[in-house]
Amino acid sequence: MTYLFSTRLLRSIGIIMGMALLVLCGFSSILFGLTDISWEMVVNAYTDFNGSNEQIIITSSRVPRTLIAMAVGASAGIAGALMQALTRNPLAAPDIFGLNAGAAFFIVFSVAFFAINALSSFIWIAFLGTGVAAFIIYFLGSMGRNGLTPMKLTLAGASMAALFSSLSKGILTLNERALEEVLFWLAGSVEGRKLEMLLPVLPYMIFAWVAAFFMAKQINTLSMGEDVAKGLGQRTVWVKAFTWLIIVLLAGSSVAVAGPIGFIGIVIPHVVRAIVGVDHRWIIPYCGVMGAILLLVADIGARFIIMPKEVPVGVMTALIGTPFFIYIARKGISKS
Repeated sequence: MTYLFSTRLLRSIGIIMGMALLVLCGFSSILFGLTDISWEMVVNAYTDFNGSNEQIIITSSRVPRTLIAMAVGASAGIAGALMQALTRNPLAAPDIFGLNAGAAFFIVFSVAFFAINALSSFIWIAFLGTGVAAFIIYFLGSMGRNGLTPMKLTLAGASMAALFSSLSKGILTLNERALEEVLFWLAGSVEGRKLEMLLPVLPYMIFAWVAAFFMAKQINTLSMGEDVAKGLGQRTVWVKAFTWLIIVLLAGSSVAVAGPIGFIGIVIPHVVRAIVGVDHRWIIPYCGVMGAILLLVADIGARFIIMPKEVPVGVMTALIGTPFFIYIARKGISKS
């Protein structure tokens, strides 16, 4: 009893410290960049707005991109944790399993054949693409006598990721105009995103965050194996289906706002499990907080590498995540 209490206390302290660090990173995201911003300017921008260049940057750029980075990072981290639990694959993530690729294909197709080029229109197109990709992957993974299994879901996801990526590249190769219009979106970025882009999908994100937390106990049971979960009376089909729906909402809303930002869903769950263990009641909130922190830090770094220009934050997360991805892959191969 004493051990459980101390463990729970340490984890609670850890999540509080993580939230404090998240707030610090959020304020840093508002202050740091090409234009020097002070605390006084931030306060005056919302209490005594005078239309100065600095205040316009704060209200129309810095604060919206900070909030978007927090929401997208949290969603990506939680989505990665759920996918790794559902597939029992340490390399599972929305970008690896074709959800991001499905959204990207729908965007590329819409730009190339329907001349859609507004970021606001990309939101719902990307959401639709993610949903269609998820449905196809779930359907293919459920085919056969044994129903949905982690191995079939993994193979279906990898296959659809390759298919959608190939189709997108094929269209872009034949259509230079489409390439110019979607290239920056495909790299993944929170720069230039307005708060109006986040608000339509924010309710879906919040619902998915809450639902993921309340599903944590069922996911813990499912993680012990299909037979064990059924033996304990769990309706595994419904748990898998609802978890997959949560993943679609998280991945779809994230890609809709910021484009296909990768590697957060791979890196964060592994870091969190090293800290709190395998209990998803702690993994999910920790992944939300640390995913938001990682994307904020990456976005801040993206502003300084080639200043006065910015690197898309998707490039920064790839630089951070690729070595980690290789490490996890090599570790998995050596165990097998």
